[in-house]
Amino acid sequence: MTDQLNELLQKILATQKLLKLAELKKRADELSEEMNRPDFWSDQSLAQAISQEYQDIKTEVERWEQLQNQVQALIELAQAKDKSLNSEIEQQTKELTKQFQDYEFFLFLNGPYDKNNAIIAFHAGSGGTEAQDWTEMLLRMILRYCEKRGFKTKVLDESRGSEAGFKSVMISVTGRYAYGYLKSEHGVHRLVRISPFDAEKMRHTSFALIEVLPELDDKVEVEIDPKDLRIDTFMSGGKGGQSVNTTYSAVRIVHLPTKITVSCQNERSQQQNKETALKILRAKLYRLEQEKLAAEKKELRGEYHSAEWGNQIRSYVLHPYHLIKDHRTDYESTDPEGVLEGDLEALNESFLRWIKK
Repeated sequence: MTDQLNELLQKILATQKLLKLAELKKRADELSEEMNRPDFWSDQSLAQAISQEYQDIKTEVERWEQLQNQVQALIELAQAKDKSLNSEIEQQTKELTKQFQDYEFFLFLNGPYDKNNAIIAFHAGSGGTEAQDWTEMLLRMILRYCEKRGFKTKVLDESRGSEAGFKSVMISVTGRYAYGYLKSEHGVHRLVRISPFDAEKMRHTSFALIEVLPELDDKVEVEIDPKDLRIDTFMSGGKGGQSVNTTYSAVRIVHLPTKITVSCQNERSQQQNKETALKILRAKLYRLEQEKLAAEKKELRGEYHSAEWGNQIRSYVLHPYHLIKDHRTDYESTDPEGVLEGDLEALNESFLRWIKK
């Protein structure tokens, strides 16, 4: 038993090294110093971002340190060679090994932007109310998943359907590894069910597209010529305070060379909406460039597939049987309802293991 625990301890220490835990501690100390400055809250949005980063790093470091301490304490207990404690030590060893395997999952999140916040856009496919309702179901699934992971979400732009659901909706997701955990959802999602909008109770197939983009920091260079942009303002139709619906605070930016359009309406001012829309445009142009490079190198794989209507990534069948299937990884489950409630962990893990093959 002691050998098994020592082996587990060595694995924990090696993983801490791979995750650069010492550097994270140093970063946490730097952030703590910044947070103690008297003028820290003078820029509220920056202060909130720093506080969030500090809290995320602190949680990650504490998680690994606690696991290491528990294993070391159990080694000392095992070395006492008290036979009456054998079953308890064996049980705790199993639990700590399982805990390590769960934490080890972070090693899969080592892409260049996996630690970043994410921007997620949902678009209904053809099919009117059916597809728009499906889009809202997917939005709810992602919001539930984010809630479970402790990520903060915010609606940036929305276009509601006339009867139900959304034609399109865009959210930001804030939290450490948000993009890494959510990039598996990028692509077209297909639903088969008995339509709640059909009086004849016929079976319908609906499609919706999810785009997942990493929020890029200023170090990533994306050249945007102001002459290539058309910027329109319009009255916001969303929430955000009393003045939002009475002023032209909403912003739509069109990148003329690529025809990429980004709208943002849920921030409080036109300037904030413009800054957010430009940030999203940078992320979209960067992804476009990465897809071109990947295609040139003939390395185009699932995680780089542009989310076009032909690239179906997952099917959710609610009738005549219950099945969810990821077409990239071949992962299957007979619990599509659980997935739609935000239980994405198994799908997520199978995707991250698949892209590492």
